[in-house]
Amino acid sequence: MDIRPIKTDQDHGAALAEIEACRGAPEGSEEADRLDVLVTLVESYEARRWPLEPDQDFDPVDVLRHAIDELGHTQSELADLLGSRSRASEILSRRRALTVDMIRTISAAWKIPAELLVRPYRIDSAA
Repeated sequence: MDIRPIKTDQDHGAALAEIEACRGAPEGSEEADRLDVLVTLVESYEARRWPLEPDQDFDPVDVLRHAIDELGHTQSELADLLGSRSRASEILSRRRALTVDMIRTISAAWKIPAELLVRPYRIDSAA
């Protein structure tokens, strides 16, 4: 079993792929043990990468803004992921809600847990 600490987003992606490969392994098997260890490592990395305070009041727009302001992503990248600049702007200004497809796309591309993007949040009606 060659398992190493997860230190980068690339390591994180590789671990997630390995987790998918091990899903459904019979309990007690070497694959199931590998799955348990990988899940623990991924959870630890995600807690360090995207720390959450227990009572922290944040929503998916806050998560996206954090990714843009602190993690090196750009609004232009978000526009590319969502298909248009106006759609990205509407999401960030709370005039449009994220769809499941958008959440999947962002989660996969930016390695943000989907759980952070599916929380309910306020949408402002257009003036």
